[in-house]
This record gives sequence, C-alpha cells and structure tokens, in this order.
Amino acid sequence: MATNQIFQHGTLGLLVPGLYDGTITAGDLLKHGDTGIGTLDGLNGEVIILEGHAYQAREDGQIREIAPTETLPFASVHFEAPQQTAEAHQLTMTDFQTQVADEYQLANVFAAVRVDGRFKQVKTRVAPHQTKPYKTLVDATATQPEFEGTNVKGTIIGYFAPHLFQGATVGGFHLHFLSADHQLGGHLLGFEIDQAKLSLQKFADFQVHLPIENGDYLAEKFDNDTIDSAINKAER
Repeated sequence: MATNQIFQHGTLGLLVPGLYDGTITAGDLLKHGDTGIGTLDGLNGEVIILEGHAYQAREDGQIREIAPTETLPFASVHFEAPQQTAEAHQLTMTDFQTQVADEYQLANVFAAVRVDGRFKQVKTRVAPHQTKPYKTLVDATATQPEFEGTNVKGTIIGYFAPHLFQGATVGGFHLHFLSADHQLGGHLLGFEIDQAKLSLQKFADFQVHLPIENGDYLAEKFDNDTIDSAINKAER
C-alpha cells in the first residue's frame, strides 16, 4: 500500500470537451486509494471517498454509497497517512486556503487536504447528470443545483496541485464535502469553519492513469487554452 503518491484516473481536461463515459470501476479505483474525489459516468454528481467507501452526492441532494461495479471518467485517490495535523478555527474558505497554502508551502507541491469538524456554514454544488450526445463541461455545468447547510458536522476532502498541472487536474485547491449525517455533500463553493482538525499529506509522486482503450479519448484533439478557461469557469 503506497502512501507516497496520488493515483488519478483520467484528467480533468478530458471532461472539458465532454468525455464523460466511465472508464474505471469504483472497485478498481479503490485498489489505489481509500480517500479522494471524482465524478461518476455521465458527469453524474460529485464523488467523495472516505475510509475506503465511495459516495455520490446527487443533483437531487441525496447521498448514496457507490457500488464497486459503477464507473468513473475522472477521480483522484490516495491512501491516507497524514504527515501534519493542526487545529482550525473561525476560518472562511478563502482565508483557509490562503493560510494553508502559505503555512505549508504548497505552491509547488501535491497535497491531500482533509478537514474534520463543525462548520458554521457550508455551500456546495453538484454537477447534473448528462446523457449523450454530451455537452461540453462549461455548458453542462452552466446551471447546477446548489445546497447549503448551517452548523454542520462533516469532512472536507480534496487536493492542492501546482498550477503547472492545471488541465491534468485543478491547479490550486479542489475540495469536496460530506456531512457526518450524509445529508449534504458535493463540490465546495464556500464554507466557514467553526472548529475542526486539518490533516495534510504531501506527495512527491502523481500517477496519472489514462483511458487508452476508450476510442473517444484517443480521437479527441485537446486544446490547452480551452481546457484552462473551462476549468476556471466550471471548477472554481
């Protein structure tokens, strides 16, 4: 069990033109990590992986556990083994991200970020399920259901990646949330920490597993400028 690398299936860039077909099963993905984030076949909601269990935050606001046979087009996972922990109090999402990136010198580092505790406020969004012919990522996420909670216990899980790797993944922070009662989840748009524990794990290795048996992926002509712009619009 390697705890020194992030395993990523697919790239965020392949979602930009609309390559949403699942190309790895949840069961196979979990062989490479017990914690992480992603999306399901058809861009169907937000995936949060904690303690070896994969959950889907659906566009109707429901949370359910994902079966091992379900497939994903994009996901990042790691085996959790935090190297640093700290208490976090009274921080907004913006202040949290600035403080963590600066204090732990993350600018040029891959890191897994986990925050467990109580949040005064949490706001998430969930990508709506797409059917073929697929829209581009920008069009598919132009309207997304948003959900809010106050005085919520739960877990933030996600990653920081160097901006050099924007396209392969999100440059900067990419964070998902799951409440302890499984009543709220999704991609984080905002939060305010009341009292929580930060766990941080840095990685020297970033392994990307590409869907080279998928014909649509092999045929796609990717454009870096389009990918960068689309990620900034869809994932921020």
